[in-house]
Amino acid sequence: MKTINNKIKNIFIGVSIGIMILVLLFVNLTVNSNFKEYLKNNQSKRNERIVDYLQKVYKEENAWRPDSGIEMMHEAYMSNFCLTLYDKNKNIIWGMNPKDLKNEDYREAMLSHVQSGNYISERYELKDNDKIIGYIDVGHYSTILMSQEDIKFQVDINKSIIASAVIAIILSIILSKFVSKEFTEPIKKVADISVKLSNGNLDAQCLIETDIKELGELKNSINRLGEKLKYQDVLRKRLVSDISHELRTPLNVLQNNLEAMIDGIFPITNERLESLNDEVIRFASLLNNLKVLKNFEDDSKKLNFKVISLKKLIYTIYEDFKLYSKEKGVTLNFESFIEEEDYILGDEGSLRQVFINILSNAIKFSKEKGKVEIILRKNKENLTVEISDDGMGIQEEDLPFIFERFYRGDKSREETEGSGIGLTITKSILNLHSADIEVKSKENIGTTFIVNFKNI
Repeated sequence: MKTINNKIKNIFIGVSIGIMILVLLFVNLTVNSNFKEYLKNNQSKRNERIVDYLQKVYKEENAWRPDSGIEMMHEAYMSNFCLTLYDKNKNIIWGMNPKDLKNEDYREAMLSHVQSGNYISERYELKDNDKIIGYIDVGHYSTILMSQEDIKFQVDINKSIIASAVIAIILSIILSKFVSKEFTEPIKKVADISVKLSNGNLDAQCLIETDIKELGELKNSINRLGEKLKYQDVLRKRLVSDISHELRTPLNVLQNNLEAMIDGIFPITNERLESLNDEVIRFASLLNNLKVLKNFEDDSKKLNFKVISLKKLIYTIYEDFKLYSKEKGVTLNFESFIEEEDYILGDEGSLRQVFINILSNAIKFSKEKGKVEIILRKNKENLTVEISDDGMGIQEEDLPFIFERFYRGDKSREETEGSGIGLTITKSILNLHSADIEVKSKENIGTTFIVNFKNI
């Protein structure tokens, strides 16, 4: 497996080589195109100069002689092109042999830099007062005649690009070390923290400083993961303690009472037997709730989804609780801003369990002669059920955990009845309905549960 450092280095080198190859191709194409045009213009000007010179020589001598303008041969040999002078009848006055070009090695080198190595000859008319007096052939190898300086110029450009590529690769390697360090060191630290977390050191925190957004998010994520794991570990230990407490309490009550009755300390009366039976029922209820919770959390509970009128559902629950709330000395109010035709999709039995649980808690924790309100609202997307009480409220530090198994705030933990998993079941059921639940609470003022359903 490659390290990030090597990956970044390879990417930098690969990109540098790719860019240099593209630059080399682009520069060569551009230079060749412009350079060929430049050479063509130079050749045309040179040929025009040769024609003008020979016409001037003829005018001065009034005839062609065997050595007329022969001094041009020296320039031709030096510049690797051939000249052949003809009279008006196309008889050779003097001429050069293409094979006599001075530098055969140069000619071969030149041919390797052009598209064609054929010998090319162009004939120009020589005139005196618009009267043809002769012809001059200018010949050379390749379509464009390149001097040694011209070829050297092209070779030097390619050498410069190759040298630049080598320098760029070296700089890429150096730069990649600095860039990779910016990435790898924070990632290594995050990896070290993750190893510590996996080894059970849940207090480990990632304290890297970086201005890279993604690395900052990674750091925050690993820290949140550590906090979650730490919280889950605390919750797990508390769960073991709570479940043992919840199971042990009814068993202890049964054991102590039965031992006392066996020893003759307590008389065996119907009232005492009924009390013991209540503990058995409570114990069975706790076990049943645990089973229900497991089914919901494992998605093994089969729900019968259908279209439900939310107003009808909540109103029937309200009617069922009117007598119970009156017995508890609590005023129960119902107010609806939705119609019976406002529907949701859900399992009616499970949703009844949700709102019975929330409403029973609201009544249970209300003040003496307190008030519980049920309000139904709607907007374009959601139907909302609000259930509020004016009871003891929930401490702010307890709010994030109230849907956890067996979690009850310290203040009410031992003072109220209940298994501590009702809200956990509520949350699980609502998750299966893609519904949101929100809790707002202030200590000694009251609590409001807000449930949002998608409107259909």
